[in-house]
Amino acid sequence: MLRRLLTFVASLQLTLICLAAAIALIFAGTIAQVHLGIHEAQQRYFQSLLVWWPPEGGVRIPIFPGGHLIGGVLLVNLIAAHAKRFQWAGRKLGIHLTHAGLIIMLAGGLFTDLFAVESHMHLAQGDTKNYSEDPRLMELAVIDTTDPAADQVTAIPERLLRRESTISHSTLPFQIVVRHYFQNSRLHMLTGAGRGPAPLATRGPGARIAVEALPRATGVDQRDVASAVVEIVATDSGFAAQSQSLGSWLVSDALGARQTFSCAGRTWELTLRPARYYKPFSVTLQKFSHDVYPGTEIPKNFSSRIMLSDPGRAVQREVLIYMNHPLRYRGETFYQSGFEKDNQASILQVVHNPSFIAPYVACVIVALGLLVQFGYHLVGFSRRRPALA
Repeated sequence: MLRRLLTFVASLQLTLICLAAAIALIFAGTIAQVHLGIHEAQQRYFQSLLVWWPPEGGVRIPIFPGGHLIGGVLLVNLIAAHAKRFQWAGRKLGIHLTHAGLIIMLAGGLFTDLFAVESHMHLAQGDTKNYSEDPRLMELAVIDTTDPAADQVTAIPERLLRRESTISHSTLPFQIVVRHYFQNSRLHMLTGAGRGPAPLATRGPGARIAVEALPRATGVDQRDVASAVVEIVATDSGFAAQSQSLGSWLVSDALGARQTFSCAGRTWELTLRPARYYKPFSVTLQKFSHDVYPGTEIPKNFSSRIMLSDPGRAVQREVLIYMNHPLRYRGETFYQSGFEKDNQASILQVVHNPSFIAPYVACVIVALGLLVQFGYHLVGFSRRRPALA
């Protein structure tokens, strides 16, 4: 039984099944982008082990293998097939190199999809930042602003807010009860008198604002406006009898007003913001340049001259980032991604990809394997020509 299973794992039939499944998945995922958008379709179809139905809530049933499962099975299939049929011989060196390159390419693609992180850094003229922001993920930042010299931040990831549960943390003298979470929303300011929806929050600016739930944004240039209603419950211990509600607060990506309250003799601030990735260095935008072709508004070139400061490594240097000339530093790559319409701010795309070198290595090995294989047959053919003549 085990031998038959290993034979099937290394078989060409499994390869064809995976390729057929990949074609069907690509077709279904491409069609789904019309209603779900690119990023949501990628997560449900290509960046998952299984495709589920229904996608969210209740009892879900797996209906098809996802991109990670198909890619992983293909990788195991290729390794098993190569190991089973491996025979060391000089005339098969090219085949071995080609297979090794394909294995590295598949593994590198899987690791990139699992561990690569893309974020953005918005910098106005003269701004200095030591963090980048995720364009799609949010976090609830609970900030202790008591000390004027430094803020203490506790960041709660978006996935915990989606569960609409109670959140506790050792750094917080209160619990956060998520009453409502909206993946996409629109805020409406309520008038003093009139009919209309009642506010969900009881404290802060959100007590005068109603929240309207919206479907997920699907356009390439669109993004969701996340909102949540959270209740702050102060507690001295884990006993509910000693808990005291400090009211419900509306936090939203579209709400610019500060949300502050006092608890345990300290001052706190709540804000829902894009998830941040902090760096051990800082970047300062010294100058942003945007050149256009004469007589048109067509961009010709845009670049950012930045100052890179890393006290830990005694680094202080100027760097010019422009199209196809990124900055690579400490495992992260900074690309010139865009700019604000007033040309007063630059947008840098920050990519952290631990396996970024894998595609280059794989292509070199595959090319070398093909050259060796074709070269071997070419030499053999040239040696046989005199005999044939």
